[in-house]
Amino acid sequence: MTTHVKRAFKYRFCPTDAQAAELSRTFGCVRKVYNLALAARTEAWVTRQERVNYNATSAMLTAWKKTEELAYLNDVSSVPLQQALRHLQMAFTHFFGKRAKYPRFKSRKTSRRSAEYTSSAFRFRDGKLTLAKMTEPLDIVWSRPLPEGASPSTVTVSQDAAGRWFVSLLCEDPSVKPLPATGQAVGVDVGLDHLLTLSTGEKIANPRHERRDRAALAKQQRRLAKKEKGSANRARARLKVAKIHARIADRRRDSLHKLTTRLVRENQTIVIEDLAVRNMVKNHRLARAISDAAWSEFRSMLEYKARWYGREVIVVDRWFPSSRLCSACNTLRDTMPLNVRTWTCDCGVTHDRDVNAAHNLLAAGLAVTVCGAGVRPQRSTPDGQSATKQKPSRREP
Repeated sequence: MTTHVKRAFKYRFCPTDAQAAELSRTFGCVRKVYNLALAARTEAWVTRQERVNYNATSAMLTAWKKTEELAYLNDVSSVPLQQALRHLQMAFTHFFGKRAKYPRFKSRKTSRRSAEYTSSAFRFRDGKLTLAKMTEPLDIVWSRPLPEGASPSTVTVSQDAAGRWFVSLLCEDPSVKPLPATGQAVGVDVGLDHLLTLSTGEKIANPRHERRDRAALAKQQRRLAKKEKGSANRARARLKVAKIHARIADRRRDSLHKLTTRLVRENQTIVIEDLAVRNMVKNHRLARAISDAAWSEFRSMLEYKARWYGREVIVVDRWFPSSRLCSACNTLRDTMPLNVRTWTCDCGVTHDRDVNAAHNLLAAGLAVTVCGAGVRPQRSTPDGQSATKQKPSRREP
């Protein structure tokens, strides 16, 4: 039996005033239930060393609805509230599995406004979606078609900081299947001057999306800073700042989707470097440029698309000296300052720093496929030392 990949198809929609009010109430109730359950689970563990599971919090929700103080929880659909408890259970599962930090309380101002509906809480017929507690279908902008015969299993409604409304439908997509195998392999070196440098020698320019709107963003942020906290003027100014941030993020995401899709379609094996982006952004001189490049988002997209289409992504150890190693003779240089963009090896070969790094990443990745996953290739320098065992004097870009 063929198992299809489940994909989330996200669309914008324009709610009526009544729908917006209903969804806003639902968001608030979801946040309240999540925080109450988190507080109950934390208190039980701190005071009694007792673990409270989803079933226990579900029983608590039933009791909360019967109190006068929380009777308003009955005014919204019960399904998003139950889903909030399931999300909390998953957060604790990740925490106890040491894959995430301890769950945090949701904030009215900063947390994501969203609600998840399962199939019992919505109706999807003839391309029209109607949620529980609503009489009219949502006015969705169908920017792309759903898979033929699609039947959503869950629907998530959200509102971003810029005030835009979105609905995400989780469906099985039969069109996602392994692509025909190809013998192509490519090494990818990420950077700031050029977003990507491929082992083929191709360099892909860094769009620098944030820089294009930097002046407008700074202007609106200055205006926001002058508004009185809690005032309607401050709320309007905050919305203008959020819209600029949303425009930047949309352009960046669109660009990365196009790049990663192209790489996955053209290559069977893609080799990248394991970058410690969280540590790199501590460099305050480069933090803005690194964040704008979105290297982590690039890797995430590349990995899930490779799983979808039967490709392989190999991640080379972050300490592998890809820039300092000659791809022609394997000689390792002691240092390689960031301002050195081209260099000549003792063997007489002149290297472009980024292209050389991409060549070395590709060679290291192909060695991993031969030696086995997790094996780091050992390269020798003329003096007989292992290149990969020498820790670089500074972080490779």
